[in-house]
Amino acid sequence: MRKRSGGTFLRGDYDTAVFQAFKEVEVRVREVAKLDAEELGTNLMRKAFDAIHGPLTDKSLPKGEREALAHLFAGAIGSYKNPHSHRNVIIDAIEAVEMIILASHLLKIVDSRSGSLEEVT
Repeated sequence: MRKRSGGTFLRGDYDTAVFQAFKEVEVRVREVAKLDAEELGTNLMRKAFDAIHGPLTDKSLPKGEREALAHLFAGAIGSYKNPHSHRNVIIDAIEAVEMIILASHLLKIVDSRSGSLEEVT
């Protein structure tokens, strides 16, 4: 993620750095979940982490926690990627860092599920 959003952040283009970080989350979720390119945004997140049928859901967790993770991913994309895709959003450096850290954490979750999927297939 640092490669895609780091330079943009250092130039002070905080909204674009946040957009790039969450775009990377979206792309990685689609790749790891092996979902179609037509799956986008919050719908993609809800499908990938669906508590019952989601390819990235961890069925060892209670259903409520699986649903909460789907909400977290969908909420993060809806709150931090989508607005930056559709309009100019003014954020400061501290807000941008917080958002990028969240994107990094989400990517870590996706990457942890990637290993689980490889073991199953």
